[in-house]
Order: sequence, then C-alpha cells, then structure tokens
Amino acid sequence: MPLLYSPGVRLTKSTDIALRIAMRLAVLDDTEDAPTTREVASAIQVPYSHAAKVVSRLQHLGAVEARRGRGGGLTLTTVGRTGSLGRLVRALEGTDDVVGCEDDPPCPLRAGCRLRGALRAAQEAFFATLDPLSIEDLIGTPTGPLLLSLTSHPAD
Repeated sequence: MPLLYSPGVRLTKSTDIALRIAMRLAVLDDTEDAPTTREVASAIQVPYSHAAKVVSRLQHLGAVEARRGRGGGLTLTTVGRTGSLGRLVRALEGTDDVVGCEDDPPCPLRAGCRLRGALRAAQEAFFATLDPLSIEDLIGTPTGPLLLSLTSHPAD
C-alpha cells in the first residue's frame, strides 16, 4: 500500500510570521532606524495585514515594542530577544488539544481513548525542545547574515 502524504505537526501561519518578524528585528543594529511593520512585512515577504495582526500580538506578549510617528518603528524587547522560544510558541499557538475530541459532534471514543494523552505528551515534548532556545539563539550564521540581506520590496 503506498504511503499517503501527511504534513504532520505544523505551526500556524501567524506563529511562523511572528517568529520571522522577531528574527528579522533581532539582527538589526540599534543604530539603524527602527523599521515599520510595512517594511518588515515586505522584507520577509508576507502580507502587511497579516504582519500588522502578528505585531499587535507580539506587542501584547511583550516581545515587540512599536512606536508610532517620527522616529517610530518596531524593536524587539529583551523578552523577545532572550525569552524562551518554547514559551513564545506556546503563547502564540495555544496549548489546546492536537485532536478535536470535544468537537461537535464529540468523538465517541473520548471516554476511554489513550490517543489524546499520547498526543498531548508529544505536543509538550515539542514545546519542551524549544524551551531552552531564544530568538537570539536562532540568528547565528547562516541565518543572521541571510536575515540582514533581506530588503524591502515595493509595497503590496
């Protein structure tokens, strides 16, 4: 029997964008003007509207500071730079069940199924792997220089 393609566990698009935004901000020099959300979105090639929502969420989590007006822009906070990557991904993804045991209609096996617990343990192992890492850990060579080479593209 041929194997069917399965994407496996996958982060949401907003978490992916959030991590890319944080990594992009982490490599920028403090002497440079802080980039706008539009500039970062363009550099990492994501729609501005998505980036704006993600920046708002990162602000709420204390990972990014956004200033408006002249001299404004985005900066990565100390929490965003050195905080636990696992904590950040948990906050962005949530820790809901991987499977929809309580969906409507609920799974008829939920009262005695061991799959839910096994998947919860696997999910926590995934997060635990990220716990000792930070955004700062992710921007070494070759990633950092690649992030620095990204330039803004014409507005979308």
